[in-house]
Amino acid sequence: MEFYYNIIIAAILLVIYTWKVLNWAWFRPKKLEKYLRKSGLKGNPYKLLYGDLKELTKSVIEAKSKPINFSDDVPQRLIPFFCDSINKNGKSSFVWLGPYPVLLITDPEHIKEIFTKNYVYQKETHPNPFSKLLAIGLAKLEEDKWAKHRKIINPAFQVEKLKHMLPAFYQSYSEMISKWEEIIPKETSFELDVWPDLQLMTAEVISRTAFGSSYEEGRIVFELQREQAEHVIDISRSVYIPGTRFLPTKRNKRMLEIKKQVQTTIKLIIDKRLRAMEAGEPSKNDLLGILLESNMKEIEQHGSKDFGMTTIEVIEECKLFYFAGQETTSVLLVWTMILLCLHPEWQARAREEVLQVIGNEKPNFEGLSHLKIVTMILHETLRLFPPVPTYRRRNKDEVKLGDLSLPVGVLLFIPTVLIHYDKELWGEDAKEFKPERFSEGVSKATKGHFSFIPFSGGPRVCIGQNFAMIEAKMAIAMILQKFSFELSPSYTHAPVASFTIRPQYGAPLLMRKL
Repeated sequence: MEFYYNIIIAAILLVIYTWKVLNWAWFRPKKLEKYLRKSGLKGNPYKLLYGDLKELTKSVIEAKSKPINFSDDVPQRLIPFFCDSINKNGKSSFVWLGPYPVLLITDPEHIKEIFTKNYVYQKETHPNPFSKLLAIGLAKLEEDKWAKHRKIINPAFQVEKLKHMLPAFYQSYSEMISKWEEIIPKETSFELDVWPDLQLMTAEVISRTAFGSSYEEGRIVFELQREQAEHVIDISRSVYIPGTRFLPTKRNKRMLEIKKQVQTTIKLIIDKRLRAMEAGEPSKNDLLGILLESNMKEIEQHGSKDFGMTTIEVIEECKLFYFAGQETTSVLLVWTMILLCLHPEWQARAREEVLQVIGNEKPNFEGLSHLKIVTMILHETLRLFPPVPTYRRRNKDEVKLGDLSLPVGVLLFIPTVLIHYDKELWGEDAKEFKPERFSEGVSKATKGHFSFIPFSGGPRVCIGQNFAMIEAKMAIAMILQKFSFELSPSYTHAPVASFTIRPQYGAPLLMRKL
């Protein structure tokens, strides 16, 4: 009797699981497709399990295989499948990432509403749980938990606190410039791939500003986080089969090892800092010190640990700061240098401004804040090569976005690069490097449109944007004080999208001492 009972239970479970799989892989996607078409949206027909993934992957591989000319279309190389979809089906159209429909959002008013109503349109939870191994910090949190973390972290990124971090910026870039001065001979140009050095130095900055005197341990965290990111990117290129993360594969084991090692390293640094604070030592002006102090104040003010962050949550925020902070600034700097090679007249204008405002002295906060031309150049670089090529959101409930009806379960993709290159928003010269468009600030340049979003927007605008801009200004100022540079004949123009927009073959420049 018990044997038959077990068979019946097993059969019921098999039917339930089969239904769930079929619903996930076929019935639900087809229902969403019908809804989207009824709303007047165009897109490719859904194909079982893979959707458009095979074609999307093929288009990216093909685009990556061919470098482009400087006059070519950058978005077409970065997000070719999305560009083709918009050309075929219109600016508001949908594609399929596996069984998930993705609606492309390019209207500035729609984007403004999505970014402003952050409780309605939430960060897309990646269907692949491996992404959580990289970091579950502020960027991934929602609603009350996001608000709590943002409040606690915010003091670390206030301008007054950032001023205290300038020595860490200066020390890191001084080391890079000293290295360049040693290897570049006098009175002749020297080919140097600046991309690895810029990555290394932005990592040094993060290590020093995050952990102060413990930055050597911070270096270990960075190396591990970079390896973890490579694994996550590789895995995200295929459809995630539920349960595969639990398989004892070599990669799965390595990713779990990295997570554990990063947590252990950061926890040791935190414990050491907490013991020092409890012993009465003054709080330090690095990110960790400010974060821990802000966290303790929040707990003391409300008389409950529930109002603060746990040690694990602090660790996750440190991991996120490491990854996001380093990536954003390194790509901003490398594309700025490449664009200044292509436009030597702007390189000369920027250098003249730096020497006039700062001279050959150590840059200070006041001097950096008066670099108007450098700021214009950085803004135009962020427009042409925004750090994040696309943003993802998901609506919690069925909503109306302008004249679009959105069901629950649709991913919203905001292709930053397409918006930044849109001729209707930026004019016929949208593909050209013209820093003068920012001569009167961002709002004048955008003519009131929500069309410049290198750091996102609304309440969830990137908390580290001032950090990135101040660091970039100091780095560019220090480089311009010591060197002139032009593109090497071996430079190959090939922007490629991963987590950020990177130069696929590095950035070999001809550097010359001044």
